[in-house]
Amino acid sequence: MTYQFTPADVAYLRTATEALAEVDRLPLTGASYLADVATARERLGERAGAMLETVLLRRKAVAKLDDPARWLLTGTALQQATPVPVARLRARRLAGRDVHDVTCSVGVDLAALAATAHRCVGSDLDPVRLAMARHNVPAATLVRADARHPVTRGTAVFADPGRRDAAGRRRWQASDFLPPLDELAAAYAGRDLAVKCAPGMDFGRLPPGEVELVSLDGQVREACLWTGSLATEGVRRRATVLRADSPEWTVTEAEPDECPVREVGEWLVDPDGAVVRAGLVRQYAARHGLWQLDERIAYLTGDAAPPGIRAFRVLEDGHYSEKTLRQRLRRRAVGRLEILVRGLDVDPNTLRPKLKLRGPNEATVVLTRVGRTPMAYVCEAVPSLP
Repeated sequence: MTYQFTPADVAYLRTATEALAEVDRLPLTGASYLADVATARERLGERAGAMLETVLLRRKAVAKLDDPARWLLTGTALQQATPVPVARLRARRLAGRDVHDVTCSVGVDLAALAATAHRCVGSDLDPVRLAMARHNVPAATLVRADARHPVTRGTAVFADPGRRDAAGRRRWQASDFLPPLDELAAAYAGRDLAVKCAPGMDFGRLPPGEVELVSLDGQVREACLWTGSLATEGVRRRATVLRADSPEWTVTEAEPDECPVREVGEWLVDPDGAVVRAGLVRQYAARHGLWQLDERIAYLTGDAAPPGIRAFRVLEDGHYSEKTLRQRLRRRAVGRLEILVRGLDVDPNTLRPKLKLRGPNEATVVLTRVGRTPMAYVCEAVPSLP
């Protein structure tokens, strides 16, 4: 069970710079943890729990925050926090506006919004998270308020409702959000509203607006519903791809989607997960001169691989069966194999030992179907192209 911070803890942590640095010098590894906890309790007494939890959370936050050593966090808040590159992407769309983050928590999104907004207000019901946000985002105005009861007028509104229950399980229905999405939409009717949503939810059940799927370094991180003037006219779906090794790009349903279905070309392309989840595979294919193997399968193919995407150079292909695949791999002396499956009921972990892999070479096999025919594409995996 994670440590439960109190307002008194937060007040102490805001000024305990030296004590936090002392705790941060402890290894806090699996092997040393019990001894380190004993050391912290001996030196810090009743404050040890809050200090230890803060240091551990800051270490975990490295994957999400640029400067985690200055942040105060709770475990639940960090779990739901938006990675900084994604938060900044969203903040650009709200730049120059008066913005109210009505579920500001400890302030990760609020910090990005405050950097671009004309004026920025944050509010939350949890007094501990609100106190942490005051430390983390001193540039914002902060008030304690229920997101379902507006305390500002004329601002654009951003909300990141809770999407986990008390046991930590994900909530997939908009009606199960905390607060529920329909209550947020009703409370801010007529206002420009942006709501962070789970990327795996049914977008057909969302209020009218533009749904943007965002991936970061190959992982789909979030969906955001944009309404009112924040939504792009004529666009209901958008996919935006952020990568550290290539420029940001986006694709929308307003783009051409002419995409033929043909036999495999020189390359197989697995579109970014945000493109697939947004239902924009055809638009992405049309942009890059690719085509589909099957209109119901998201794999694309072509004679050239798009930049900024992992692609597979096709070495050979044919009807899939365990026997024929085993023969192909043996002929190529493949001892290390990546198995990708889409559209077939095949478990890679069950299949792998049956293939009896031997040899010095490595390959990727893509198992999918074309029509009703199961197919295997033996490929050379190529890292993301510049």
